Amino acid sequence: MAESRAEDGYVHVRGAREHNLKNVDLDIPRGQLVVFTGVSGSGKSSLAFGTLYAEAQRRYLESVSPYARRLFHQMPVPEVDAIEGLPPAVALQQQRGTPTARSSVGSVSTLSNSLRMLYSRAGDYPPGQELLYAESFSPNTPQGACPRCSGLGRIYDVTEASMVPDDSLTIRERAIAAWPPAWHGQNLRDILVTLGYDVDTPWRDLPKKDRDWILYTDESPTVPVYAGLTPKETKAALRRKDTPSYQGTFTGVRRYVTQTFANTESASMKKRVARYMVSSACPECEGKRLRRESLSVTFAGHDIAEISRLSLARLAELLQPYALGKDKDKEKDKAHLHNEQLIVRRRIAADLVARLEVLLALGLGYLALERSTPTLSPGELQRLRLATQVRSSLFGVVYVLDEPSSGLHPADTEALLDALAELKAAGNSLFVVEHALDVIRQADWLVDVGPLAGERGGQVLYSGVPEGLRKVEQSQTRRYLFGEAPPPQRTPRAPSGWLKLAGVHRNNLKGLEVAFPLGVLTSVTGVSGSGKSSLVSQVLVELVSQALGQGGAEPEEQPDEPDLERDEELPLAGHIVSGMEGVRRLVRVDQKPIGRTPRSNLATYTGLFDQVRKLFAATKDAKQRRFDAGRFSFNVAKGRCEHCAGEGFVMVELLFLPSVYAPCPTCEGARYNAETLQVRYRDRNIAEVLGMTVGEASAFFKDEASVERALEVLSEVGLDYLRLGQPATELSGGEAQRIKLASELQRATRGNALYVLDEPTTGLHPVDADRLMVQLNRLVDAGNTVIVVEHTMRVVAGSDWVIDVGPGAGDEGGSVVASGPPQEVARNKKSRTAPYLAAQMT
Repeated sequence: MAESRAEDGYVHVRGAREHNLKNVDLDIPRGQLVVFTGVSGSGKSSLAFGTLYAEAQRRYLESVSPYARRLFHQMPVPEVDAIEGLPPAVALQQQRGTPTARSSVGSVSTLSNSLRMLYSRAGDYPPGQELLYAESFSPNTPQGACPRCSGLGRIYDVTEASMVPDDSLTIRERAIAAWPPAWHGQNLRDILVTLGYDVDTPWRDLPKKDRDWILYTDESPTVPVYAGLTPKETKAALRRKDTPSYQGTFTGVRRYVTQTFANTESASMKKRVARYMVSSACPECEGKRLRRESLSVTFAGHDIAEISRLSLARLAELLQPYALGKDKDKEKDKAHLHNEQLIVRRRIAADLVARLEVLLALGLGYLALERSTPTLSPGELQRLRLATQVRSSLFGVVYVLDEPSSGLHPADTEALLDALAELKAAGNSLFVVEHALDVIRQADWLVDVGPLAGERGGQVLYSGVPEGLRKVEQSQTRRYLFGEAPPPQRTPRAPSGWLKLAGVHRNNLKGLEVAFPLGVLTSVTGVSGSGKSSLVSQVLVELVSQALGQGGAEPEEQPDEPDLERDEELPLAGHIVSGMEGVRRLVRVDQKPIGRTPRSNLATYTGLFDQVRKLFAATKDAKQRRFDAGRFSFNVAKGRCEHCAGEGFVMVELLFLPSVYAPCPTCEGARYNAETLQVRYRDRNIAEVLGMTVGEASAFFKDEASVERALEVLSEVGLDYLRLGQPATELSGGEAQRIKLASELQRATRGNALYVLDEPTTGLHPVDADRLMVQLNRLVDAGNTVIVVEHTMRVVAGSDWVIDVGPGAGDEGGSVVASGPPQEVARNKKSRTAPYLAAQMT
């Protein structure tokens, strides 16, 4: 009897049409390391995540109760005819940390749970203290949180200095900056006039008792207000008992700030008053976030907050003797522990050490359990979650990974491959979306998608053992995998000057001195956690921005709402010795989103949309209808579809199933009202133009100078597959970074700008990384300086200068190991980067 397709050891996909996939049929083996390759935007993720993982999740969720289904973030049902032989799947996707400092390395890895149990059951308690449950050692529970700061470790208050930043001003001149602007603030000032307070004397010269009452009183007197009258006229009106303009109620400044922060539903109001709140370490728990009873319990001489601040490498070292039962505690110190407690201590310590070993093998030994998730790179976060899976002992599962080598030095990639091999050896399947050639070379099976991006992709060019890809002419991956696209030979440029920093202290950087060459392209390298980003993306950016004054660094986007749980800002330690005369402007091109709502997109961010709307407004039809450029914005009431408010879709809540976003029934997803859509430019309406990819728009707007340059630059940085109206929320960090770079490349540059990029090749196929390098070199040729933090050796080899930080991670890093042209650094015996760089240059 013929073997059924579901039992032949393969996953069979038929008719996959998710996103740009062209009705794909595919057979891939289970129990193997399968790597999905192809240029950025070719359809790899649509196949691995949007189809295979989404279908595996759908099947699993059908087996759980309707109530439990509501607790999951459910992916949309994939567009596919059939999938057979698909086991349960676990997705490890690239994602940013959750936006709260309460999520940490300990919570993501679940190590904190075991540590709390260790303290609860086998910790050293003060005499007479009752046993505490594990929950009492968590700052995120009522049982454990410090009552003074609610487990934040910091308290927030308003001070006279924060509420009145300039005490030379009078109250009438708005000395009380924390009070509301506009009418409400004027109302409070008029109430003070009625109450007899002096609003025309500088704040610093007012009596202290008056200042204190205005700032801190909880009284709320209601008094008559005579709007527009002087204090003298108000006094006379009160004596005559004239009819007031209205009755006004006073609110003290501190009370206004704290109540507004706690109760307002306006994000902008909350953000405004948060500026006047000052944070300081909680005096009750000394910033440790826990109750005193919990902090009184120790293990190995440390309370749980102290032990959570140790690096994972140091923690493993400390726990090792306890795991082996060879701890050096004296017998009399053990006397108070029952035999049961000794067994528990040894068992939990052994489990912790075993799990820590996986994290150390993945190169994460420099992290600490208390390190908050938002401060981790996507690669660090994914490796944390991968380590948890390695220890989970699951069997027969498909692990779907999204660029697991992202943010990894080649030396760390080797440790990653060992972890993946361990998962495979345990009987699992690995489906990995990847660009790194080191990982692709280790694949048992390759699925190459392409040939190009967007509409010109979506086809499976090859599926089979890696060697077979060599014969596939259409494949972009083939050229790089088999050495057919060597990096261009070039002579490094000579620096035009030096930007020298000294006394740099930040994280593991201790009194560092470093010189960045000006007028060239510099790559800063080093293993993950060596201190590269601390040096470049933090200290260098902060010092140069400070030296330039206002208008230095491009301002980083702030969250819509203030988050009092965010990590406190680190003090700036270090100074610029020389070289600022060679820097006129600082541009930080980071991977933060270009917008936080679907209303922000590629066209709006780059300014391209402004030009397109002007072209529509200039048409004969638009002029006859008296439509201006604003009419063609989906954010403006006169032009947008009112049923969906310009969103283009409406959400249908299905309770136990994933919510469905259906095209708006009124505009059918076009986002505009019917009258606006009647206006056409070159026979296309505004919605149809927003639906074009950058590549399609380039052909459509040919010879239209106002938009041609912007589209050309977007294509040059490898984004020709993105739609003009693609929402910012659908863009990866790497795509957002390249959109920012494209916006910069459009500007007429005068030279002497310093561009700082952190891992710009993240998420890029080697062919796209080559295109990006062309643009970075253009910036340098125009007289600018470009500094990139980078792991891709092809990029490093193509740089003019390399600064290698290390030699290791955490406490073993933080030094400049080598600095010079790539050929010179590649010969440095102390550098962990050198052998990988040398291999790239041969």
